[in-house]
Amino acid sequence: MRKIFPDAKSALEGLTFDGMTVMSGGFGLCGIPEHLIAALRDSGARDLTVISNNAGVDGFGLGQLLETRQIAKMISSYVGENKEFERQYLAGELQLEFNPQGTLAERIRAGGAGIPAFFTATGVGTLVAEGKEVRNFDGRDYVMETGLVADLSIVKAWKADGRGNLQFRKTARNFNPMMATAGKVTVVEVEHIVPTGSLDPDQIHTPGIYVDRIVLTVPEKRIEQRTVRARSSSEAVAKKDGETA
Repeated sequence: MRKIFPDAKSALEGLTFDGMTVMSGGFGLCGIPEHLIAALRDSGARDLTVISNNAGVDGFGLGQLLETRQIAKMISSYVGENKEFERQYLAGELQLEFNPQGTLAERIRAGGAGIPAFFTATGVGTLVAEGKEVRNFDGRDYVMETGLVADLSIVKAWKADGRGNLQFRKTARNFNPMMATAGKVTVVEVEHIVPTGSLDPDQIHTPGIYVDRIVLTVPEKRIEQRTVRARSSSEAVAKKDGETA
């Protein structure tokens, strides 16, 4: 089975449709499948339910799909970096299902493992638990959360081989491995494609059995919020004199 595709557009060909559910990896802008998100935007699919830790930022990542009004519902744990998200939500144009971050991660992991539901103490007695079953175990209340499965998972990895075995790099791993298991179809963009068999089996984070399509991309790696401090007068003098500040 051919898994490597020449570009993001061809990697999504035949997979997108109106009303579909999409999982999109990443945390903030770290480890997001930016090229696949752009290809999803260009596909024109609408009324999407998107499962992602966050909604990107204005004009980049999932923020592009908000600008084109292709997202009907977000299932997320944090959306504070996107003004267009805020505008659409407050105007009643966008549905939102908020989850505690650990609960969101476990719902995705459960979906990938074939677990339909689980109980957690997180959210008991809050808005998170409204309308959900609550049971008492050993004197403590727990709320039932359901597993999540998507029609399509788009994720970002560092390396892949021809069979789709994946390695993630540092914090860019985040939600990507669990989402790769929870999509009916999983498409991955990677920075490197290496020969099959060259990856140490003990260093494979996601086995290729979960991966359907791969595309090689060159990431932009934007910084979500770049914060620097002003140099002190002594540091400025040291730099001018060629000393190490």
